[in-house]
Amino acid sequence: MREGLLDKTNTASNVWADTAYRSKANEDFMEKQGFVSKVHRKKPHLKPMPLHIQRSNAGKSVIRSRVEHVFADQKSQTGLFIRTVGITRATMRIGLANIVYNMRRVLFFERLIASA
Repeated sequence: MREGLLDKTNTASNVWADTAYRSKANEDFMEKQGFVSKVHRKKPHLKPMPLHIQRSNAGKSVIRSRVEHVFADQKSQTGLFIRTVGITRATMRIGLANIVYNMRRVLFFERLIASA
C-alpha cells in the first residue's frame, strides 16, 4: 500500500507516521524513493527507551499532533460513521465538515488576535 500512499508530486519529502509503520521494508522503500523518514521509533522490549530516541519521538509528536487534532475533531463531528446513501453524499458531508472546521479555526485565530 505504501506505493499508493507516498506520492513524489507531493510538495514535501518527509513521511510522518507512528511506530506501526516502522519496518525495514518501509524504511528501505522510503530511502530508495527519496523520502525522509520521520516515523516514530519503538521502545526496546523490556528495556527503557534511550533518551535520544525519547527526544526524537517527542519532536516528531509535536508535528504529528497538529494533524491528528484535525482528524480527532472530524471524528467528534461525525462519529466513526458517515450515514448517507451514496459516495457523492458522503463526499459532500466530509467536505462540509472540513469547511466547518476551517471556519471555526478562523474564528479562533480572530479571537486570539483581538485579545492580544
